[in-house]
Amino acid sequence: MTLHLPKKVTIVEVGPRDGLQNEKSFIPTEVKKQFINRLKNAGIKEMELTSFVSPKWVPQMGDATEIVADCLDSTTRNIVLAPNQKGIDRVLETNCKAVAVFVGVSNTFNKKNINKTTEESLEELKPIIKNLKDQNFFVRACISTSFYCPYEGKIEEEDTLKLCSEFVAAGVDELSIADTIGMASPGESYSLFTKIKEAFPHTLINAHFHDTRKMALTNIFAALQAGVDRFDTSAGGLGGCPFAPGATGNVATEDVVYMLDRMGIETGIDLTELVKAVDMVAPYLSRKIDSTYYRLQHA
Repeated sequence: MTLHLPKKVTIVEVGPRDGLQNEKSFIPTEVKKQFINRLKNAGIKEMELTSFVSPKWVPQMGDATEIVADCLDSTTRNIVLAPNQKGIDRVLETNCKAVAVFVGVSNTFNKKNINKTTEESLEELKPIIKNLKDQNFFVRACISTSFYCPYEGKIEEEDTLKLCSEFVAAGVDELSIADTIGMASPGESYSLFTKIKEAFPHTLINAHFHDTRKMALTNIFAALQAGVDRFDTSAGGLGGCPFAPGATGNVATEDVVYMLDRMGIETGIDLTELVKAVDMVAPYLSRKIDSTYYRLQHA
């Protein structure tokens, strides 16, 4: 059997944003800054720092302005999430030049998340994306419920591809394709990513897997076979989604890096320093760290 694998993979660390946003207790801002800096020390070169969302709905992200003010640097792609024009306006007051927007393929999920249909969200975002690109921003589109929805069940590939096509036409630089509730199988992962890679050869394609059913690593392996070389991961396996019942954390950065290292695929990330970053934030979390590599380092 011939494996078709890249020589190098880019890890986009989402722990400080996607990982921490669902924590019930507010994590001190200084702790978040230290966490971010230690992740960068481990070799992370692309990262979601925080979200410019309403503190009323996501109190954990209420310190977004301060995080961005202190955590930007010239060697990392520092990404912030902004769901709408109000969030974008706050981003424009900072020096950040990389933004993530998001839409769910599922209308029901989208309505519960941001109280808009998929089409309504897309139409609102198109002029925002154009404005950001006119100002030389890097824009990533996060496509939620790309495989399954907690309310609508299986999502058809054609629907995910159609939404991706709309975002590419709008001018985004990257598509982050999310298995939001962790139900994708390796066959489904290979199939969808093969079609996405073929359809959008000039767009960065990123796979975002949740480890709800312990299938994330197998799905990453399948996505690698389909030509994907960018993956969203979260240090310590932190995360979840308040609008996706039962969804657990993102796949753990340390588990992915360990697997890729064993496969001879370069990531540029130091596992020892990565574990130190998780050690630093662990005492402030509401749940135990759920990643195999981390657990074995502390056995």
